[in-house]
Order: sequence, then C-alpha cells, then structure tokens
Amino acid sequence: MSHIPNEAQKIEVNGATVDFFKLEKDGQSTYYFDTSAEGPPHPMVNAMSGLALIKGTSDTLVMINHKMPGGLFGKLEDDVKHVAEDLSDGKVKVVFSYNNEASAESDLSQTSCGG
Repeated sequence: MSHIPNEAQKIEVNGATVDFFKLEKDGQSTYYFDTSAEGPPHPMVNAMSGLALIKGTSDTLVMINHKMPGGLFGKLEDDVKHVAEDLSDGKVKVVFSYNNEASAESDLSQTSCGG
C-alpha cells in the first residue's frame, strides 16, 4: 500500500537515497518520501534532505517510516514542527512543517544516526 498520492510527481532531491515526490495544491507544495523499507541511516539522511526543501517555507514534508523516528525527533529544535500518526498497516506517517517564529534552529546537516 502506497501512502504517496498517485498525482504526486517524482522529483530529484540532493542527498536523497529514496525517491521523493511533490504535490502542488492551492499554491502550496507537499513533499513525500518513504523509508519504511530502509534501515539506518536512510530515514535520517532522507529526512534531513527533505527538511532542507521546506526550510523557511509554508510547504510540508511527509515521511513514511517503519517506526517512529525518535533519533530524528531528538535532533529537531522548535523551528521544525512534526505530527506523527500510526497507520493501519503498521507504518508511521510524520508530517513536518516549519515554525518561522522559532527561537532555535535545527541542524539539518546530514548524519549517520538511525531514524
């Protein structure tokens, strides 16, 4: 079961190790990637690449993963908001967005930590 909308278009993302997709609607973009079949460091690496796409925008990033990315959450400051949801197939969906009024900025340099 794919959690990426069929109408989303595949895009190239610098540093990514999985496919990324972009869906534009009403002037806003949502980027998607699925690391549910990947082990560390792929979830963290791809999340950092995806977060760089939306930094400073009102766009969102959707990550599909095999588990809650606790290591990733630990790296984020209050500039990155995230909402996690358990999916019916056992995967996890995390939606990231930016808080432009944050007092602290996340370090989005890629890391080898697991996610």
